[in-house]
Amino acid sequence: MAKKLLMLVGDYAEDYETMVPFQVLLTIGHIVHAVCPDKKSGDSVITAIHDFEGDQTYSEKPGHRFTLNHDFDAVNPADYDGLVIPGGRAPEYLRMNDRVLDIVRHFNDEGKPIAAVCHGAQILAAAGILKGRTCSAYPACAPEVRLAGGTYAEIAIDAAHTDGNLVTAPAWPAHPAWMAQFLKVLGTRIEP
Repeated sequence: MAKKLLMLVGDYAEDYETMVPFQVLLTIGHIVHAVCPDKKSGDSVITAIHDFEGDQTYSEKPGHRFTLNHDFDAVNPADYDGLVIPGGRAPEYLRMNDRVLDIVRHFNDEGKPIAAVCHGAQILAAAGILKGRTCSAYPACAPEVRLAGGTYAEIAIDAAHTDGNLVTAPAWPAHPAWMAQFLKVLGTRIEP
């Protein structure tokens, strides 16, 4: 049975962490509404590609224009079965939006599945839902997870961690593990 999912994106969201989960979830048959504050269906966000090239941090390159398919102002979180939060630079400013934080709190309070990757943990921390929870994220976000009262899961870059309804991963190399664990929490079964 198809689930209705909400994806919170913004300008300079990580390209792979936006495009790949969006397409994977649609391919499986779920409905995914990609939204951004102050934007409507048909508007787009610019993404950034973050890569690991042996430097002290990731590099950043221009990504794609990602077209939103739903109006942020029309979102009623009660209408959705799960939430997806890509990483990149977008979470840094999306966490400043009170409605974004209220949406995240709704999903947490209702025990609905939440998938966050990379810097998506910044939004989780700002929403105050990490206290007593274990969460993975890009390693540079570990202090925020800990300051929010959470335990930072130090896992491989291609691994994911599930804590109840919360599925997190450090970066886009974890997509296979992250999406598999999120689908399990959603109750989605894929059969050969």
